[in-house]
Amino acid sequence: MKTWVYIDHFKGEVVQASWEAVGVAKTFGSVTALVFGSGVESVAQAAFEFGADEVLLADDAALADFRAETHASTLTALATASSPDLILLPTTFRAREMAAMSAIDLNSGVLVDVTALEVDGDKICATRPIYEGKLSEKTVCAAKPQFVTLRGRAFPRPEREAGRSGTLTKVAAKTEALTSVEGYSAGESGVSINDAGAIVAGGRGVSNNPSLGLDEKATAEKGFTLIGELAALLGGAVGASRAAVDAGYIPYSHQVGQTGKVVSPDLYIAAGISGSIQHVVGIRTAKVVIAINKDAEAPIFGVARFGVVGDLFTFLPLLTAAFKKQLGK
Repeated sequence: MKTWVYIDHFKGEVVQASWEAVGVAKTFGSVTALVFGSGVESVAQAAFEFGADEVLLADDAALADFRAETHASTLTALATASSPDLILLPTTFRAREMAAMSAIDLNSGVLVDVTALEVDGDKICATRPIYEGKLSEKTVCAAKPQFVTLRGRAFPRPEREAGRSGTLTKVAAKTEALTSVEGYSAGESGVSINDAGAIVAGGRGVSNNPSLGLDEKATAEKGFTLIGELAALLGGAVGASRAAVDAGYIPYSHQVGQTGKVVSPDLYIAAGISGSIQHVVGIRTAKVVIAINKDAEAPIFGVARFGVVGDLFTFLPLLTAAFKKQLGK
């Protein structure tokens, strides 16, 4: 089976699920990685070190900024010339848009947010969540190439082998596009909630503590400071519910849930989050969920393995101190 993997990155910073996709592809045989961008030879070398046997490198100034038109057109041209059987991509906004456009060009389809893959004759059978994650379905794409986007952290990441090499093939980029990038602003640095093994998240409850004698905004800032301290200690990321984002306590990039990001950490700590279905959809594949909430009837306790009925402002410092002692920090 001829398998390609698209390496999704922003200015050379690779989405870690791309390497997970390389690991999945290796179970089907040799792997060809696709690296598009400008000045991204280091990404191509990293692809070899994570297991790719060949890299198709489209290095062109027109690909410096992601535009679905140029990236999808380049992918379509390469697939038309080489006829791969399977194209794997991480489930990101960029990759999903690109895969959809290229699949239309190639009269194929896209299976998104896949959590397991197995060979079914000459087709790939994909497992993906449906009905807000309550059930899983197995499905196949009848056409080729089969486009599949993989959920982050649903598959193991291969070990990096420093110095490993392979066949580097430079390919032409398709540069015609009706759009142009006028500019963008940099987001917050730190661990991405997509890649984090631990996430500490806050909800509307971070603003609810009259005993502090602070207004709502100042209380929320203090609450997220406590959350950020614990997340940093665990080497993880800060998450949030939609209610916290809508209230302006924290940027949208931290939002977990159906209208935010679906995450799969080893540990998810929900502080002051009631547990609406919209939020629960985003954490169904978390391995361990710990809930902290004053309301003993909060729905979040229905999905948590461990629950604490209490004030997050009291419990989070205790939990942080306990982790510091346990981790020797």
